Amino acid sequence: MTDPNRLTLFYSPQARATGTRVLLEELGAPYDLHVLNMKAGEQRQPGYLAVNPLGKVPAIRRGDALVTEQVAITIYLADLFPQAGLAPALDDPLRGPYLRWIAYYGSSFEPAVVDKFMQREPAPVAMSPYADYDTMLRALEAQLANGPYLLGERFTAADVLWGMALSWTMSFGLVPKTEMFVGYADRVTARPAFQRVNAADVEMAAQHAAAAGH
Repeated sequence: MTDPNRLTLFYSPQARATGTRVLLEELGAPYDLHVLNMKAGEQRQPGYLAVNPLGKVPAIRRGDALVTEQVAITIYLADLFPQAGLAPALDDPLRGPYLRWIAYYGSSFEPAVVDKFMQREPAPVAMSPYADYDTMLRALEAQLANGPYLLGERFTAADVLWGMALSWTMSFGLVPKTEMFVGYADRVTARPAFQRVNAADVEMAAQHAAAAGH
């Protein structure tokens, strides 16, 4: 019989989907990969655009439920496997801060670093979703000062999201390598789940590059 909890992760290596695969590993969730070679443009083919019209990964399917958007996927998966303890319960005082900082990633951090990468002038503070880049980062740094994790002593699914985000953005020079950010990212990415997925990603990315003729 098919496991009703088994998930399909639409995946490409060394992309935002990597963090979702790490989360699945941390949760001990049963999943299969539907791999897309983004170097060959498979994410722009009609078959995948029917899954996510934006042509982005990750996407998750469980039965008839299809979830896109990394923030939504993070919340969905951690709640789906409560036995892993990576999501504070609804009546837990940490639930509100947990949701706040997951949402902050998508609504403030990502727009800020994309603007920085593109060397775009940000919108006026009153209209910008992240106020300004420095204010956005200071708020994050202040939260991480509660460490060792985002919510203090407790490791949650939010740390998977942020550990990956800070590791990548620091590697591209989009976020400064402060002691706080480096220490936090190193703690999260040193976990066995991150190490396993990263090793698999390196191999898969090389295969995709060869297949695409890169």
